[in-house]
Amino acid sequence: MTRRPIIFLSCFLLCSYLPQAQAQQSVQTAFSPSPDAVILIQDTIGHAKKSIDLAGYSFTSYKIADALIDAQRRGVKVRVLLDKGQRKRHYRAIEEMQDAGIPIRFNSHYAIMHDKYLVIDDKTVETGSFNYTASAEKRNAENVLVVQDAPALAKQYLENWEKLWDEGDK
Repeated sequence: MTRRPIIFLSCFLLCSYLPQAQAQQSVQTAFSPSPDAVILIQDTIGHAKKSIDLAGYSFTSYKIADALIDAQRRGVKVRVLLDKGQRKRHYRAIEEMQDAGIPIRFNSHYAIMHDKYLVIDDKTVETGSFNYTASAEKRNAENVLVVQDAPALAKQYLENWEKLWDEGDK
C-alpha cells in the first residue's frame, strides 16, 4: 500500500519535469529573399556569450561579418572556417574579420566544403541552405534554422567543425 503513493509521486515528478526540460529547447526559422534570415543569424550571434564557430562555403555578407566582429569585441571566441575558393578572392567582409583578429582557415580537403552552420556556446546550432552572402539575403530562396539549448546536437556539429578546422590552413 505504501509503495503506490511513492510510485505515483515519482511518476508525477518525472512527468512534471520532462515538459519543462524540453520547453527550454527552441527552434526558429527564416527564409530569404527577405531580411528575416540575416536578422535571425545576427540575433543568434548577438546572444553568444563564449564561443562561435562558423563553417561556410561562401562569405561576403558585411552584416554577418559585423555581427561576428562585434561578438569578438565582446570577448566571444570567434573562429571562421571557409571553403578554399574564398581564399582566392579578396572579399572585404573576410578581410575585415581577419583585421579584427578573428582566426580564419580555409579547407581544401574536399572538392567543395559546402557546409553552412554556426555552433554557439556549445548549445545552439544555426544551419540551413543560407550562404553567408548578400545574394542569399536578397536574391536567393534560402533557409535558416536555429536550434537553441540543444547541447547534444551542438556537440555533433562541433565535432564535425573541429575535424574540418584541423584539415584547414590559414
